[in-house]
Amino acid sequence: MAAHWRDGAMEPIWKFVEQYMSQFDASHDFHHIKRVVALATTILEAEQKVQTEIAYNKDIVLLAALLHDVGDKKYESPGSADANRIHDLLATHGVPSDIASAVQLVATTVSYSSEVKNPGAVTEVLARHPELAIVQDADRLDAIGAIGIGRVFTYGGAKAGERGMRGCLEHLEEKLVRLEGMMKTGTGKQLARERTRRLEVFQGWWKEEWPVDGE
Repeated sequence: MAAHWRDGAMEPIWKFVEQYMSQFDASHDFHHIKRVVALATTILEAEQKVQTEIAYNKDIVLLAALLHDVGDKKYESPGSADANRIHDLLATHGVPSDIASAVQLVATTVSYSSEVKNPGAVTEVLARHPELAIVQDADRLDAIGAIGIGRVFTYGGAKAGERGMRGCLEHLEEKLVRLEGMMKTGTGKQLARERTRRLEVFQGWWKEEWPVDGE
């Protein structure tokens, strides 16, 4: 049976995400979402050619990439989280329950910090939904390279009371350069190598220009 639900669902879901992301700073805006969706599509197409034994669901990849920042704890106020928000949104627009449940699980498991805290949980979800690997890689690719550098300082500026310029560089050193080693798909690893090299070049420039005492 043809998946006719797509005809009526995709446009309002895109519009919801555009509106939802408009409340955040430019490090986590709708442009970030569009880049992640594009990267996820690129990775999916490449992986389908080489990982023929894995039955990736394109709908899960697209929707999870589109919705992965809905409910992001960095921006949610305490007590405002809705554990079923993504599932309920999708169901409202006619997305089949099994796909809505899978997207809810994948989208809420993308987080870097969640994986660091509980890698076993990510492994369990990957076993059920290999699409998670694609969406995680896409999101993490947008955190490195030239775009990643811009996003670090944009977020730092938005959270000026919490992170100065030096704090932004520390974030780059402590987290971003590690992301290449956390990529899960072959395509993600290939794309991450060049973007990580750009981070390393930037680090070298920074050390040249920053005072020797690091103050």
